[in-house]
Parts: sequence; structure tokens; C-alpha cells
Amino acid sequence: MQLREHVPLAPYTTLGLGGKARYFVDCDTGEQVCAALAYAAERRLPVYVLGGGSNVVFLDSGFPGLVLRITIGGMGWRDRPNPEVRAGAGVDWDSLVQSVVERGWTGVECLSGIPGTVGGTPIQNVGAYGQEIAETLVSVACLDRTTFERRTFTARDCDFGYRDSRFKRADRGRYVVLEVTLRLAPDQKPRIRYPELQRAVAGLGGLETITPTEAVRLVRQAVLTLRRSKSMVLDPADPNTRSVGSFFTNPVLSVAAFADLERRWKGIPSFPADGGVKVPAAWLVEQAGFPKGYRGVGSGAGISTRHALALVNLGGTSADLLALAEEVRAGVEKQFGIRLAYEPEVVSPPSPPPSRSR
Repeated sequence: MQLREHVPLAPYTTLGLGGKARYFVDCDTGEQVCAALAYAAERRLPVYVLGGGSNVVFLDSGFPGLVLRITIGGMGWRDRPNPEVRAGAGVDWDSLVQSVVERGWTGVECLSGIPGTVGGTPIQNVGAYGQEIAETLVSVACLDRTTFERRTFTARDCDFGYRDSRFKRADRGRYVVLEVTLRLAPDQKPRIRYPELQRAVAGLGGLETITPTEAVRLVRQAVLTLRRSKSMVLDPADPNTRSVGSFFTNPVLSVAAFADLERRWKGIPSFPADGGVKVPAAWLVEQAGFPKGYRGVGSGAGISTRHALALVNLGGTSADLLALAEEVRAGVEKQFGIRLAYEPEVVSPPSPPPSRSR
């Protein structure tokens, strides 16, 4: 275990923001994770577990404890009749998706181009274009940070919700994801739920006359094209990608609350969602007076010129970005009475961890 001190965190995030970590370590095995956690527990250091850095905002003050970056690699495949892939938590997510699609298996093609690592997907219940990781996940192998015991959760155990799971709520901060297993579908054409993606697929020729293998590859191509058009695929040449993707989640309202909103705002777009109604946060942001390209006070941060939900680092600080986020959130709440929720995690100054259980 190679422990480093005073390591800048900005290079390990897609935002390119954040101060220094007092201690920093890469862990590519479960044993190394245990050793790092034991080191921190003995010294009563707070610990932050980092994956691909695509969904996190570190403060300018940095992190006063140990940042433990998961780099566990490896992918194992099981072929028909029920194809599965088992991947280490540090595997690049889109590399896994590409490998699945190349085999002609469906289940994660709409999640193409999403930055980050495999380990973050069950925590966030990553989703896009109507597809979620909850639909394909079989199990998540984790390490309990207090007992150092390994535990495996099934998809049902994960208590998934919209961009949510037990790992973000009741068990927030308790487990370190080590490995994820997904089950895919062979010889099956993808289901396309979102009109925007339907149009993109139709523009590439449609799925009607091609094989399932060709179809899943075409859907991945369409998703990547759409994401690039919104600067949602990492590209060092595109300053709009210095973001965490969507900074706010789409609010889900009760049917009654949406009906009241619709009476006041005619033509508001919406989608059904788990007994409620999902309202596009991007629409709310723009209607509240924050168009694409909007720049915050001091211009250290702004809204992407291509996507209203992406807050972009324009050479400023984490404080600039969070000030813009609060400005947007307050504007939407004033206009619509809806308080938007952050999608990324903002790493607040932590408290020391509890002592290790014996």
C-alpha cells in the first residue's frame, strides 16, 4: 500500500476542482482496502472512498483525512443461456458497456458514454434514456467499513430508487463496493423508451430490419452521438465536459402536485415515474432564467452551452461552482416552488470515523 501525502484532488475529478487530500492511496485489491481502512481507523482519520471522480465535488479546502481510490480491475464473463459479467469496482464503466455491446448483449447500451467506474453505478443507480443499472444488476460485493467483513447484496437488497439506493440512505458511507455482477440478455433487440433516443435511432436507419446484435450496437452509437452533442462524453478538447454531467436530478412530484403545477404552467413537459410524475429539471432551470451558457457571478463557473443541467468549471473554484448551484436552485424554487436535489456528492468536512468493531 503506497500512501501519499498532500495530494491535489482536482486531477482525480471530471470537474478539475478541489484542494489537497492529507493522505491518498490507490487500492487495487480488497486486502489493500482493508489495510487502508485499518490505517485510518488506528489514527482516527476520516476516509472518503473515490471511484472515477465523475460525481463528486471536493471543497477548495481539500480533505483532511484519507482519500481511498478504488482501482480494482478485472472482468469475468459467463456466456449463454444467461450471460453475466463480473467486474471489479475500479473498471471504467464505459469500457464494460462497450464490451457488453460488442458481444451483442442488451441491458446497458443506453448507459453508454457515462463517465466513472463500475463501483459507483449501484450506489447512484446510474441511469439514462429510460435504462437503469437496477434492471441488470445481479449482486454487489462490498466490504463493511466497520467490521471489515465482506458482504454480498442482491438487486432486491439494494433497495433501488430513482438515482438512489440503500448505499445513499440507510447505509450511507458504511460499505465499499468491491465488485459488481450484471446479467444481460442475448439475441434481444433493445427497448427504447425515450422519444429523443427513438428519433436518433430512426435517423441511423432504425432497428426493424437488422439483427439484435446490430441493433444493440446501433443504439450505443445513437446514445454516444446524443451525449456528445450535449458535451456529456469526456473530451479534453471540450471545456463543457469539465462538469459532473447533470448537477440536479429530475424532481418526481405526486400526481396532485403536478396537476397544481400544470394549472400554473401550461405545457410543462413530464414523464410518468413510480406512481408520480417526473419533471425535467433542465426545463425548470431554463424557465427560471438560467439558459445554456449562463455564467455565475465572477464567471468562475457557468452552465454548459449545450446542456442546462451541466454546471461547468470555467477556471474558478469549488466555491464558485457551489455558489452557482445555489443560485440556480434558489431561482427554480422561487419560480416553481420546487427545490432541486443535487446529483453529485459534495464532500463536506467530515467527522472522525468510529473505532473499529472487534
